[in-house]
Amino acid sequence: MLRSSRLVCRLALSMLWMLAAATTAQADKRVALVLGVSNYQSVARLANPDNDAAAISDVFKRMGFDIVELRRDLGVIEMRRAVRDFAAVAADSDMAVVYYAGHGIEVNGANFLIPADARLQSDFDVEDEAVPLDRILQAINPAKRLRLVILDACRDNPFAERMTRSVATRSMGRGLAKIEPATADTLIAFAAKAGAVAGDGDGAHSPFATALLNHLATPGLDLRLTLGRVRDEVLKSTGRRQEPFVYGSLGGDTVALVPLIAPKVDPDAESQRDYEFAAQIGTREAWTSFLGVHGSGPYAVSAHAALDKLDAAEKAREKADLLRRQAEQQARQKNEDVKKQIEEQAARQAEQAKLQVSEQARRDLEKERQRIAEQAKRELDDARRQVAEARRQAE
Repeated sequence: MLRSSRLVCRLALSMLWMLAAATTAQADKRVALVLGVSNYQSVARLANPDNDAAAISDVFKRMGFDIVELRRDLGVIEMRRAVRDFAAVAADSDMAVVYYAGHGIEVNGANFLIPADARLQSDFDVEDEAVPLDRILQAINPAKRLRLVILDACRDNPFAERMTRSVATRSMGRGLAKIEPATADTLIAFAAKAGAVAGDGDGAHSPFATALLNHLATPGLDLRLTLGRVRDEVLKSTGRRQEPFVYGSLGGDTVALVPLIAPKVDPDAESQRDYEFAAQIGTREAWTSFLGVHGSGPYAVSAHAALDKLDAAEKAREKADLLRRQAEQQARQKNEDVKKQIEEQAARQAEQAKLQVSEQARRDLEKERQRIAEQAKRELDDARRQVAEARRQAE
């Protein structure tokens, strides 16, 4: 009875967990904007951003994001419009993610994404020809639970080398500048820490994109742990030359891009476990106990079949025991008959031997009597001759 109560409790908790996970997965609206720029018009082409963007887009789709927009090799006007349109998509979302692969630049402490048609002959052109990171953050700001920007944009920037400075005091750093998001529950993941340069990679994807592809879709994994694993993999794959960095903070709750949905509860799981346990014991008592708890269902049918087999085996064993006892009885009777026959034969042989001994003794006695008679006759004959001889001499 207690066991049945525990089973009911476990089933109830499992159903509640699954319902809660499924409800969370259904309630969260997750949207993503994926940007990649490889074909720059004024500088050398980057090998991997277009490939990285396409692969990351596919991952977001496999993760079940409600909306995934992939845009590649956009000019400045198109990129700004893409960000504006995505702002409308992110307005009622729970999680909004922007991924960018391409060149980026930091000017006077502000970070910019560089579109395909940018020329950037001077630092004054940046506001006109590039898209500020702040605009991206503004676009995803309405998202309720998570705002995430992933920038694989710290590549060695060829624009910086040829840009002239319109104001002598205006700074232009190497890589991107450190940023602290003003809004809570916002993370900005750089492919390399502020002021450092990230590699484009020699393979099909950059080291940062490769690590993202390996870890982003892990179900139920908190985003901070996901990005931590990405960091560890990039450090390892680049010989510690490149260290991704994350800016911003999240609260104490687990925030996962892919919710962990409990596996479907098998209504026969408890019955299966008890069935396997009963099968290990294999006795009539075990199967009877099992059927007392699980009187119906597929495993109950199997349990009845197991009991039938036990009945058949018991009957077969009883029949075999009966046949064995009969065979033993027959063997004992046969043994007694043979023993009796041997004893009777021995008695007959003994009697015959006795008769044979008596006949031989009689013959021997007759022979001895005949011998004595013959000897007595010879002696008598001798005596008669002696008497006759003595008479003759006397005469």
